Amino acid sequence: MLVLALVLALVVVLLTALPDDDREGGSTCTARTVRDWDPDASLTDEFTRYGDDATRTDDWTGGDGTHSVRLPDGRVLWLFSDTYLGQVHAPPNPVGESVAWRDVSTPLVRNSAVVMSPSGRLESTLPAPVFPDPAPQRWRWPVAARVEPRSPGSDEKVVRVLLWTRTAGRSPWIYGVPTATEVATLSLPDLRLEGITTVLDQASVADPARRVLFGTTAVDAGDWSYVFGGTDAQAASRPTSHAYVARVPRGRLGEPGAWEYWDGSRWAVRGRPAAVLGDGADKGVGSAFTVVRDGRTYVLFTMAAGTEGLTTVTAYWACSPTGPWHGPAKGFSPPLPAGGVAAYNPQAHRAVDDGRLVLSYDVNWLDADAASAQLNITRNVSLYRPRFVSLRLAAP
Repeated sequence: MLVLALVLALVVVLLTALPDDDREGGSTCTARTVRDWDPDASLTDEFTRYGDDATRTDDWTGGDGTHSVRLPDGRVLWLFSDTYLGQVHAPPNPVGESVAWRDVSTPLVRNSAVVMSPSGRLESTLPAPVFPDPAPQRWRWPVAARVEPRSPGSDEKVVRVLLWTRTAGRSPWIYGVPTATEVATLSLPDLRLEGITTVLDQASVADPARRVLFGTTAVDAGDWSYVFGGTDAQAASRPTSHAYVARVPRGRLGEPGAWEYWDGSRWAVRGRPAAVLGDGADKGVGSAFTVVRDGRTYVLFTMAAGTEGLTTVTAYWACSPTGPWHGPAKGFSPPLPAGGVAAYNPQAHRAVDDGRLVLSYDVNWLDADAASAQLNITRNVSLYRPRFVSLRLAAP
């Protein structure tokens, strides 16, 4: 009996350590890769139409960090990080090019949100910034979002938005030093900010390159929401970043005590998370990536390592959020404007609920000098807006 008891105890320990999908029969998982893709002109053109509409002076004209969530009434809330508001002027621009342009004094806010009607038409911009700066020289970028019960078992719904808090820093941290992961609550249906809760403070981690921010993407499976995060590859010696994963009981994103982090062998409430992907060389992720679930298979999309990462999206696959992750697969290069332009932040949009797998990617002028880059994206508004592709996945 003692032997049997020990065996049963060992089984319980192993089942506790394994991700839920492994317990559910991960053997049904199969390798996936991108079979083919097409530019999604309908979505890209809709953001062009809305951004170029000059009838208002306080709405969205361009932004990056594109995320989305479908609301219970069928609307879609689109979330953005750094955003230009104001008006767009018809061509030619000040240097004679036949492109729409912004004035150099155009307001830039750290985050924004745009509401799309159930029919797919962008209608309004919420008063921006939606998520106020927590302190001088510190700001918030929204990432993944979910509609959840206000409290476990409640019939009332709210929107939970994961936020990356960053602090101004010096080179190479020109996009800010990673500081904390937070969760904001928006009321429904009016989308009013009710409060913000810190989930994981990273200020005590001395090396900014080791600070993990969670929320670049989230995937629901079984009773859990798996929330992925990463480190920033800001230094030249770190060409790729590492991916991490946490899990939260579905409907409890706003409860810091409900979060568990994969430490390499088990889920733990405290302790240093362990990377699930990234070798510091040719395998890894950009600081922003996305994960979808295709059947029992998890597929991760990220910009490719090295110089290809400026133009090429690649993918990994796994049978569990914790890996092992297989890849990278052969990448694809979505359309980009001519000139010194880079693509970044590929994000899947399940909120576009019509059977397609839609992926957005952000575009920006590639220039180490911030003032020069800003001048170029005000002279050509199309250089700072999301573009979209539709993908089809299949076995390799």
